[in-house]
Amino acid sequence: MTDLDFRQDTVYAPAGPHTTNLADILERVLDKGIVIAGDIKIDLLDIELLTIRLRLFVASVDTAKKAGIDWWETDPALSSHAARNALLDENRELRARLEALESQAPDESQAPDESRASGPKQSSQSRN
Repeated sequence: MTDLDFRQDTVYAPAGPHTTNLADILERVLDKGIVIAGDIKIDLLDIELLTIRLRLFVASVDTAKKAGIDWWETDPALSSHAARNALLDENRELRARLEALESQAPDESQAPDESRASGPKQSSQSRN
């Protein structure tokens, strides 16, 4: 008999329930992701008063990125990089608006009009 042959006198332990601890479950959920979805409707006499739609996606950051979810990277409240970009965009927009307003205003470097220089026009007819 070779080493690869099974011996008949070997005793195997009976297969029992496989125990899993919370860390293993959490690791599996974060690795694969889990979606919980539900709707809550409140009706009164067949009139819909309120509908709440819940969608919950629990996963690790890597799993969420693989699923195309990365809103935390662009939310200024959650990301300092996004907040900095939001401020730069706002600054750029304000500068463009200021430039547009300045281009609409009359050029101050030219000599002022005679009508402005002489002040308000007086009526040629005098009132008695």
